[in-house]
Amino acid sequence: MNKLMTTSRRKFIKISALGIGGVAATASAINVFGANSYLDDLVKQKVSKEFKRTATYCEVCFWKCAAWAYTNEEGEIKKIIGNEDDTHCEGRLCPRGTGGVGMYTDEDRLKTPLIRTTVNGEETFRKASWEEALDLIASKFKTVIDSHGAESIALIKHGAPGAHLEHLFQAFGSDTIAEPAYAQCRGPRETGFKSTFGTWVGSPEPTDIRDTKCLVLIGSHIGENMHNSQVQEMSDAIDNGATIITVDPRLSTAASKSKHWLAIKPATDIALMLSWMNVLIEEGLYDKAYVEKYGLGFDELKEHVKQFTPEWAYGITTIKPDEIRKTARVMAHAAPSVIIHPGRHVVWYGDDTQRARAMAILNGLLGSWGRRGGFYFKESIKVPKFPHPEYHHPKWGWKEIGAKYPLAEMGITSEVLRAAIPSEDNKYPVKALMVAGTNITKSIPDRKLLEEAIEALDFMVVIDTMPMDVTGYADVVLPECTYLERYDGIRSATNRHPSIAVRIPAVTPKYDSKPVWWMAKQIGERLGVGEYFNYNDFKEVIEWQLKEMGTSLEEMEKIGVKNYPRKSGPLYLNENENYQFTTASGKIEFYSHELKNLGFDPMPVYTSHPEPPQGFYRLNYGRAPMHTFSRTANNPNLNDLMDENKLWVNPKVARILNLKSGQEVWLRNQDDITSTFSIKVRVTERVRWDSVYMVHGFGHQNKKLSRANGKGINDTQLISKIAVDPIMGGTGMRGNFVTILTENPHKNTEI
Repeated sequence: MNKLMTTSRRKFIKISALGIGGVAATASAINVFGANSYLDDLVKQKVSKEFKRTATYCEVCFWKCAAWAYTNEEGEIKKIIGNEDDTHCEGRLCPRGTGGVGMYTDEDRLKTPLIRTTVNGEETFRKASWEEALDLIASKFKTVIDSHGAESIALIKHGAPGAHLEHLFQAFGSDTIAEPAYAQCRGPRETGFKSTFGTWVGSPEPTDIRDTKCLVLIGSHIGENMHNSQVQEMSDAIDNGATIITVDPRLSTAASKSKHWLAIKPATDIALMLSWMNVLIEEGLYDKAYVEKYGLGFDELKEHVKQFTPEWAYGITTIKPDEIRKTARVMAHAAPSVIIHPGRHVVWYGDDTQRARAMAILNGLLGSWGRRGGFYFKESIKVPKFPHPEYHHPKWGWKEIGAKYPLAEMGITSEVLRAAIPSEDNKYPVKALMVAGTNITKSIPDRKLLEEAIEALDFMVVIDTMPMDVTGYADVVLPECTYLERYDGIRSATNRHPSIAVRIPAVTPKYDSKPVWWMAKQIGERLGVGEYFNYNDFKEVIEWQLKEMGTSLEEMEKIGVKNYPRKSGPLYLNENENYQFTTASGKIEFYSHELKNLGFDPMPVYTSHPEPPQGFYRLNYGRAPMHTFSRTANNPNLNDLMDENKLWVNPKVARILNLKSGQEVWLRNQDDITSTFSIKVRVTERVRWDSVYMVHGFGHQNKKLSRANGKGINDTQLISKIAVDPIMGGTGMRGNFVTILTENPHKNTEI
């Protein structure tokens, strides 16, 4: 037996000074915004003359806006400006994008490979060469492959590094792959919309916001979650007189710009949407011709929603019947140029696929799918695969691990982790884990599951640019260089018309960091699958792909983005032709026979959810426009704009508990889990009395994150109660409640 498995073998290590840098000076907010593309033409011309310009696309968030990185004569990156030819940003970068320079300059970055070791009985990390670290990884992986099969090595990934590592894993025979972006983010909406319209929503969402007359946001925080082109289009829509309806227990930025703010009681969204359907159908406001031509199951839906009147919904949602009717009529008046926005982070209450179904059905009733001002038909261009041998066919993988969720279409991270915990019933054991580009301690709910799974692993590798909390659990830590220092895959994403963008290194990698494509190639060669990496530099792959696409790296270096004409047909439905949706019936399925046959409700049904006990408040969380989850909290530029989160508390609650704005408090959840750090109170009318709210991504415990350590609360730490979506496995995380502590619960303990 592995000696390490005989005892508690994986103590969390707060990465020491071995291989880690000190504190960098923070930039001011003016430096961040001084780099964006709102600069006038004169300033841009001056910048282009004084600096070298390199094409890239951003990796601070998933929108992947194309940009230009500017370096000075000393080879230092000074500015990042949006590419004006890119439909993802229209030449404008958000604060995150312009602050991307901070990822490169951050002195707290991981600098060298690290290997877990024991010194004087204490576990720590030591510096290692790349050769030693890669040899160790390959050796441990070979041991697992020989003993359990390649399938027992799992990958949890996010972002650009994931594509390179997925290629590596499939090359040596593992498809045990998952990412939090599915089961912990947008998976339920993809399942809900696919079961209705036959297609995923995808990213970017094909929402025709620029031409909409009515935009409905149900917990979708556009303006705080900076989906660049959508934020710009929403601003234009408001200027053009569009009506914004926001449903949210909090007066978000979007709600503050809305004509209608429905301060809904949390966990009652489906009830509201069913009552909207009731009004649209009973008052004959739905798009009759569209529904008759393209719909299936309308009669069943009509009968189903007959009982769900606004009066019924009022008793559940606390939204007055007149307001429900008024907003339903506003949508109908704007139709088909209306959007019930599908949202992004939609794992809330465990019935999230049905919640997304309700959104999709409303869009179907209003005739918005495939119509101007509603949802356009997206198109992308296929990037050819660089030649390599066929992948090995694994005996099992993420599908088998998540088999009890019949409509799961990607790996479910929590199920992959559960497969690492030994049991007699575990047919698909995970023995080794690689984590890349995702701080799973902040994204995976149920800390007990996470720690138990990590403890049971034989071996764990973490790849990141920063010493995030997850690195403290690794056996080997590999330092990735930032997106500004490497070649990467060609960006091709859905939009109104196809386009591609390239990422070219503006500078050489700092310290001893490396690009993930290089790591994957090195590990692959050590595992005997070098034929899958038939290139010396990833630049060769890009050059070959671009040539196949009728362009060249030389051209792309000059233009950064190349736009292609649409080939799939018009942007919207041709009303004179019959359109076949990609559902089994070829119709918009208001009634889903697929769900019915699987034992699920064929139409959405409201189910009540647990409410806060006396003295507790529902824990809600969200985004900030200058931060992306937990990965940017230490960025010197972005930390300067927001260095900690705050707890939004309604004045009624503040009076009862005698709380003041700026006061430090701690939180304890319904399972007696107490926050490690404190958080400052923000007393505001902008949040309901039965809820509290904070921005996600703070409360880091690694002391080498010099700006982020100990700042604010990590909301994920308090999410111990999970409601799993039975249809696709999404982990609903908004059913946790907290009480507010005014005295330090850790005053006699060491954190």
